[in-house]
Amino acid sequence: MISLAMARAGLNTDRLVQAGAALADEIGFEHLTGAALARHVGVRLASLYAHVDSFDDLKTRIALLALQELADATGVALAGRSGKDALVALGNVVRDYARAHPGRFAAARSPLDPQRAAGGAGPRLAQMMRGVLRDYALPDAEQVHAVRLLGSVFMGYVTLELAGGFSHSAPDAELSWLRSLDVLDLMLRAWPGAHGNTMENMQ
Repeated sequence: MISLAMARAGLNTDRLVQAGAALADEIGFEHLTGAALARHVGVRLASLYAHVDSFDDLKTRIALLALQELADATGVALAGRSGKDALVALGNVVRDYARAHPGRFAAARSPLDPQRAAGGAGPRLAQMMRGVLRDYALPDAEQVHAVRLLGSVFMGYVTLELAGGFSHSAPDAELSWLRSLDVLDLMLRAWPGAHGNTMENMQ
C-alpha cells in the first residue's frame, strides 16, 4: 500500500498501477474507481491523470501487470517439470495467484485491444501452456483446443471457488481440485491424435 507520505513525495505511473492493483485485491477489480484510488494514495482525483491517459488506461495497465506477474510465476513453477507434474504446477500457479490476488486475477481476464495484448505477457502464458501440452504429443492443430480447455477449467474452477461456490458442500474443494487435475491429465493422454489415438480406438 502506498502511504500518504509516499504519495506526497510524488507518484509515478508504476507506483500508481501497483497501488491500483493492491486496491483491486482489497475491494474487487469491478469496484475500483478513480475516486477510490485517489483516496487510497492520498491525492486529488485529477492528480491521477498526470500519470495515465484515462481510468481505462489505468485498468489496462493493471491487467497487463497481472498477466506479467502470472507469467513470471508460471515460468518459475514449470521450470524442470514435464508431463503431469507440469500440468499440476500450471493449474496450481493459476489457483494460487487468484487466491492471493483476486482483484488482479479478475483484471487479467479483462479484454485488451490487440496491440496491447500482443505486447503483454499473454502470448508468453499461452506459449508455456503449449509447452506443457507438448509432453502429451498433441498435434499442432489440436493444441489450441486443449489450451482453451485448460483455461476454461482453471478459470472456471477458481472463479467459482473465489465466489464461495464450494464452501457449503462436501467433500472439501481441495479434493475436487486434485481430482480435476487427474482427469485433465487422463483427457490429454486420450486426446484424439495424441500418441496415435483415434476416435475409433477410443470407443
